[in-house]
Amino acid sequence: MLALHLPTQFYLIGFLISLSLYWTTFRTQVPFYPSRPAVWKHVAELIPQGSSIHMVDIGSGLGDLTMYLAKQRQESYFLGVEIAPLPWFISVVRARLQRSKAKFILGDYYALNFSEFDVVFAYLSPAAMAALWQKAKSEMCPGSLLISYEFNIDQVPATIDISVREDLPLLYVWRM
Repeated sequence: MLALHLPTQFYLIGFLISLSLYWTTFRTQVPFYPSRPAVWKHVAELIPQGSSIHMVDIGSGLGDLTMYLAKQRQESYFLGVEIAPLPWFISVVRARLQRSKAKFILGDYYALNFSEFDVVFAYLSPAAMAALWQKAKSEMCPGSLLISYEFNIDQVPATIDISVREDLPLLYVWRM
C-alpha cells in the first residue's frame, strides 16, 4: 500500500489556510464564492454611466470584480469589504501590485452605511439575503442599485433580472 509520509506541520499549515479562508462562514453562512468575468462585464454595464459613483462589493473575496470595475471606471470609487482575512489580504496585495484604485477593508459589511454608495453588489448566499434586504431598504438612497448575483430575495421581486450567460445564474437588480 502506498502511503505519504507528510510532516505534521503540513496539516497545521493546511488547517490555518482553511481557517483564514473560511474564517466566519459559521457565523455569516456565506462561503467563499468567486464571481466570473461574464458577471463583471454585466455589472459594469448596469452601473450608472457619465458620472462618478461610489460602489461597494460586500463579500469581495479576492477582489476581482472591484479591481475590474476600478480599471474600467477611473473616475469612480470602488470598495471591497471582506470578512475573511486571507481573501482580504490577497485583495490588498493584488491591488497594490496592479496599482489599482480599488480599496479593500477587512470587516463586516453591517458596519457600513449603505447611504454612502450608489451601488451595492452582493454575491452572498440565500441565508444572508433577508438581512441584506432589511439593511438596504433602511439605508440605501432612492435611485441607488442593489445587485445580487445568483441569489434572489424572497418576497421582494427584483426590478430586473439578467441572464449573464445560459450556463450561469441570474443577476438580480433592485432600484431603491
